[in-house]
Amino acid sequence: MDMSKQKIYWFCQLFGWSLLIMVEYVAYVLESDSGFDPDALYLAIANIFLGITLTHLYRLMLRRWNWVRLPFFRLAPRVLLSICVLSLIMTMVNIPVDRKLFPQYFSEEPWIIIGYLISWGKSMLTWVLSYTTYHYVEENRNAEIEKILLKTNIRETEAKVLRSQLNPHFVFNALNSIRALVYENPTKAQQSITQLSNLLRNSLLADRRKTVELREEIKTVEDYLALEKVRYEERLDSHIDLDGRTLFWQVPPMMLQTLVENAIKHGVSTAVGGGFVEVRSTIVTDKLHIIIRNTGVLGDKEASGGFGLANTAQRLELLYGPEAQFHIFQEDSRDQTDRPSVLHNNGPVVCAEITIPAQSEGMFRKSVSQSVIQ
Repeated sequence: MDMSKQKIYWFCQLFGWSLLIMVEYVAYVLESDSGFDPDALYLAIANIFLGITLTHLYRLMLRRWNWVRLPFFRLAPRVLLSICVLSLIMTMVNIPVDRKLFPQYFSEEPWIIIGYLISWGKSMLTWVLSYTTYHYVEENRNAEIEKILLKTNIRETEAKVLRSQLNPHFVFNALNSIRALVYENPTKAQQSITQLSNLLRNSLLADRRKTVELREEIKTVEDYLALEKVRYEERLDSHIDLDGRTLFWQVPPMMLQTLVENAIKHGVSTAVGGGFVEVRSTIVTDKLHIIIRNTGVLGDKEASGGFGLANTAQRLELLYGPEAQFHIFQEDSRDQTDRPSVLHNNGPVVCAEITIPAQSEGMFRKSVSQSVIQ
């Protein structure tokens, strides 16, 4: 318990018990013919400290055995038993003293004892239920927060793995393609080595940065596509069309590269005669929209992307909240008409759409002003 909560706790203890006991004392004085009674005042003060002591002991017991972590059906009997015990102690302490100070009230025993139990029972019930309920709810809320943090850490770990690793099959194929170019086209081989080096460097740096500018991410995509074109040659066609206002928006590193890699692996490479990959960006209602279209059939999302597609949505939600969205779907002929492309395509098309909100109004203005300057 931190200092602020501890101060609040002791303030509530002192104020609550003082208010309860002193109200009863004032009521007794007003009803009594003798007026002010110092013995009754001393008893009231003693009851204040006794009530604080007993309820504080209950608090220590509650915390010592972690009752608030118990399920309700196990917590409830313990709370009820505690109320009964606390009420009985208050009654047993008060009755002998009250019998000497106020003998006129004990003419109707044993009903007076039952009245004491009920009276103190109501006071203890109010305190115990209030304190226990507050901490029970707080404990459950903290448990939910811990679960959320655990899930967040797991997602972040998965995202780091995804960001920091290139597909080893791609690296293997790229090296084989470069080896074939060494004698046929040394200049192209040197360029491909540089592009592969850029990809590996960006992959290693990806887990150190949560976001990068879109223009930097696009350079990674361009290097990746250039290496894949060495392998697929005329079977792969690509086109990138970016709105100048989107170049400085922050996006998760290696996210687009992963989606483009997924498009080639599950789309272009399996299509007879090859296919295309197209990347577009624009701003709509102050949000970044990125569209990745490629030849292919979506089929089962798990089989067509698995960990990569699932983590794309998770990373977006983790970084930008519920306003960020990721959708992947099979286009029909009407969709293709609505999205004119410079690339010729006669086969089925898969479309992935990413929506990223502006992290701040200032960032959105910066992206617009930077595009104007350029």
